[in-house]
Amino acid sequence: MAGRWMMLWLLGAVLWTGCAAEGQRVESSKDDKGFTDFIQWRWERLFKDIPSAEDYHFELARNDPDFLRGNRSVNTVTWIGHATLLLQIDGRNILTDPHFSRRASPVQWAGPRRVAPPGLALSDLPPIDFVLVSHDHYDSLDVGSIEGLLSRKGGERTLFVVPKGLKRWFENLGVQRVVELEWWETHTEDGAALTAVPVKHWSKRSLFSKNQSLWAGWVVRSPGFAFFFAGDSGYTERFKEIGRRLGPFDLAAIPIGAYEPRWFMRDHHMDPGEAVQVHLDVAARRSVAIHWGTFILTDEPLDEPPVRLAEALAERGLDGDVFWVLQHGETRRLP
Repeated sequence: MAGRWMMLWLLGAVLWTGCAAEGQRVESSKDDKGFTDFIQWRWERLFKDIPSAEDYHFELARNDPDFLRGNRSVNTVTWIGHATLLLQIDGRNILTDPHFSRRASPVQWAGPRRVAPPGLALSDLPPIDFVLVSHDHYDSLDVGSIEGLLSRKGGERTLFVVPKGLKRWFENLGVQRVVELEWWETHTEDGAALTAVPVKHWSKRSLFSKNQSLWAGWVVRSPGFAFFFAGDSGYTERFKEIGRRLGPFDLAAIPIGAYEPRWFMRDHHMDPGEAVQVHLDVAARRSVAIHWGTFILTDEPLDEPPVRLAEALAERGLDGDVFWVLQHGETRRLP
């Protein structure tokens, strides 16, 4: 039993411990959190009444996989869960941070477990043109999901666009088409420009791999649509720069969950109020909420982020329709 608990603590360290990289990728290192802070957070968490996965029930939306598989003319967005979106724009199918496995973990016998199944099964996806990966954490980069995408018919034609330092990981997995980019670098393919942009986060996939690869948000611009994917980030003034340089956007995907306790999470994850500020910073005509309601990663109730998002929008005098909160599996047509 003691050995199992030690394994779980090590797993927690892999999933959660880290600090910002040095040099040009860091805004301020004075607030970085390390292993001691992680231990303090986990100790304080023992005395909180954190609901379990069984305490939640998120109803899946009824979707139409046949329509999605055949659609090449209507712009749509489907929230599959957590940070995984299927975006259909200008006849292209784009997938963000694909995660279809049961757990967000290096192993499938421990670690954060889904409270809702994927809103769209991997087998129901249309052919994927681009996959955007924000960073290497297990809730965003899942081996089983990448392997599943590769095994699908035509999977070898999918282009994986990843932050600097992750290309070799994908090649070792058998990915034939992968492009890695530094912040502000752009790759153009099939008339679409894909640009990596700076966000405030970190990377770590094992005990000794802290910040050995980059993390990024992504901008996709095609002739008829502009999309911003924030990935995973704390709030940073960089979002205003993204808006100035690459905005405005027809749609932005912005995280709203995994924010408590603020003393520990502030530098890594934004809260709903900060998400509204990002919506304004990047000049998004409409935003969609991601990174909530799927895995219990932090201390706030899993169904709290949409409530706080609605409050933040009201405080700013914004109509709730400018920032969508979708059901798992829900598809909406984009203007």
